[in-house]
Amino acid sequence: MNMSVIDRLRPVRGLRVLVSAGASGIGAAVARGFREAGARVHVCDIDRAALDRLSAEFPEITTSVADAAVSRDVDTVFDDVRGTLGGLDVLVNNVGIAGPTGAVEDIARADWERTIAVNLNSHFYFANRAVPLLKASSQDPCLIAMSSVAGRLGYALRTPYASTKWALVGMMKSLAVELGPQGVRVNAILPGTVEGERMNGVIGARAAAAGVSADAMREEYLRKISLRRMVTTDDIAAMALFLCSPAARNITGQAISVDGNIEYL
Repeated sequence: MNMSVIDRLRPVRGLRVLVSAGASGIGAAVARGFREAGARVHVCDIDRAALDRLSAEFPEITTSVADAAVSRDVDTVFDDVRGTLGGLDVLVNNVGIAGPTGAVEDIARADWERTIAVNLNSHFYFANRAVPLLKASSQDPCLIAMSSVAGRLGYALRTPYASTKWALVGMMKSLAVELGPQGVRVNAILPGTVEGERMNGVIGARAAAAGVSADAMREEYLRKISLRRMVTTDDIAAMALFLCSPAARNITGQAISVDGNIEYL
């Protein structure tokens, strides 16, 4: 039966979805969006308290406590996914930390290594375990990597973060080529300046490094955005749902910015 254009814009009901780092921020918005669209959702996060808050709001969302940078923890997540979902149709690989802010010569090696471990190694661990399940899916399986506008632009004083976000785009494009013949679509979402506590922390750290006020640094961020406004977590969730809908069935290998058109960082 042919679907209407409106119907094609909605993900198919019953999708089995795993959202990493999904207990708060962008991840929680994505998890809520898929649940509201009729998906079965499993979320993992390092923050047990945040998982408890999500579970209180959506008891039907199943959860795992895990440090995504630890491969054994990721293995446990997939044991849980097999038990709760019985397979996988969508992986939204959302794990990421802000990392240190500072001149490259001042960045501690331990901070560099932790940023690489969380922002890059974890994405490999999740893809490594998810891909066999996605190949077995009959529901137009999708893998979404959460990169950043810092994955297409240079970002002074944020080299560890930017380096990992560029790497995720390369990983996504390589997997799109590799998995396309098996019908698995792979895309990256590149959020811009997202309203919320995490962005407030980044702005505060950059303001301190630059010797200006947080308000002045916030205005500097807004001047770099063509629309002169930050995006919301719901904006990102809407793009994730679109990419997993029938309307996006021929979209793969793309790094899609949701950023109000950030011109430079």
